[in-house]
Amino acid sequence: MSKPEPIDIADFRIRGGKKLDLADWPTQVAPFYDSKSDYKDMLEAGTKRLSELQEMLYAHDRYSLLVIFQAMDAAGKDGAIRHVMSGVNPQGCQVFSFKHPSATELDHDFLWRTHVALPERGRIGIFNRSYYEEVLIVRVLPEILKAQKLPDETLAAKDFWSERLRSIADAEAHLHRNGTRIVKIFLHLSKDEQRDRLIARIDEEDKNWKFDEGDIEQRQHWDKYMAAYADCLAATSTPECPWYAVPADDKKNARLIISQILVDTLATLDMHYPETSPARREKLLEIRRQLAAGEV
Repeated sequence: MSKPEPIDIADFRIRGGKKLDLADWPTQVAPFYDSKSDYKDMLEAGTKRLSELQEMLYAHDRYSLLVIFQAMDAAGKDGAIRHVMSGVNPQGCQVFSFKHPSATELDHDFLWRTHVALPERGRIGIFNRSYYEEVLIVRVLPEILKAQKLPDETLAAKDFWSERLRSIADAEAHLHRNGTRIVKIFLHLSKDEQRDRLIARIDEEDKNWKFDEGDIEQRQHWDKYMAAYADCLAATSTPECPWYAVPADDKKNARLIISQILVDTLATLDMHYPETSPARREKLLEIRRQLAAGEV
């Protein structure tokens, strides 16, 4: 049996700026692993390389990496984050999940609550859902807008949604110019696979806690969500801040693809460990001599 083809992340990258139909994008592709043990070896190699790059990211202290996960319910965001990031130093990585906005958050613009959680230089930040909810669930269920205290003329604008998408793209371009590299992962799950995973959460008692009856309500809007995602990905996937549509019906495959995306993204950065000057090197050698001699 021949070895599966290596992962080329370009195959999953969304080219923005033109109309997008997610039905043209697969939710499942041929496995990049040929056995369970092969999958484990590949994931371990990916997490090891990611850990090495994260350490250099921290030492170089010029860039930060923001990874955004968006998906329909049961697509595997939590599992992907847990498995792919398992080898990264917790001190260099932070994960934020964004739920219903608080009263304080509603008194600010829709980007505020996520921007205060952006990663510092040298760190990896992960958003499990993000400001993109404001052009996804809020678009599918526009009654949510009523709680956002927006001016009447803003709500009445015919280009309201395109303006929100433009605000996001402009904000991400600003972050990129200032050293934050942004990678956006859309876990592309099929409706049938989501059904099977929701049923499993009911059938397996130790997974009952994962089941949210609200997921069924959102599932009824599936076509509207796919249309909202398509508009969102097409409008905000740029060469600097790309979206990747990762086939999510096979969780193992999805994790390997995500791992490769993060490794390739960090590997393109011009990073290096801080150099030691000759004077400092001489001083360090003298300290070493004193330590070895028991003088200090």
